[in-house]
Amino acid sequence: MSAPTRPRLVLVGPPGSGKSTVGKVLARRLGVSFTDIDVLIEQQIGKTIAEMFTQDGEDAFRALEREVVARALQEADGVLALGGGSVLAASTREALRGHRVVSLKVGLADGLRRTGMSTARPLLAGVNPRATFKALLDARAPLYREVATVEVDTVRRSANQVATAVLLALGETDAAPQGEPDEDEPLDRPTPHEAVPLPDPLGHPR
Repeated sequence: MSAPTRPRLVLVGPPGSGKSTVGKVLARRLGVSFTDIDVLIEQQIGKTIAEMFTQDGEDAFRALEREVVARALQEADGVLALGGGSVLAASTREALRGHRVVSLKVGLADGLRRTGMSTARPLLAGVNPRATFKALLDARAPLYREVATVEVDTVRRSANQVATAVLLALGETDAAPQGEPDEDEPLDRPTPHEAVPLPDPLGHPR
């Protein structure tokens, strides 16, 4: 049975794990394209994901997300970043089998700080975002682990440092860093779209 290998690698992880930011760095290092599922969805629906949640509901969004992910896993080249909740679908987890999947880990405090409780993240817009985010992490952690080829911790690391850890974990030692240190993107600040091997290849404290 031939293994699906269309994307060079797939990134999964919770909001605030840096999937979009790290994905762009990885794509640059590998000399390939970068595709963000959230961006594909917003281009298709012509509005933000937060607006779709409000207007159409989460079920409608998840159904569309499953379709977009399935298509991207067959058509996208390079680095593909999934939405934080993409792994909730059993069909998506099955479709990820055979792909190189990197799970980016983030703790509660770092995830909250990085997301900034942005209104662009509808699942974190409740009255108690800390409790909501903790419940999200607890529920999804086993699913990220289930689909992951490797896991990489993002705590106290910049985007370039996380990308380096990912490449080492995957054995991509020929992918040289590009860009000057002052061009490095910090992860510890909110970004419009966010989301180990075992153990951490660089030996950084967790």
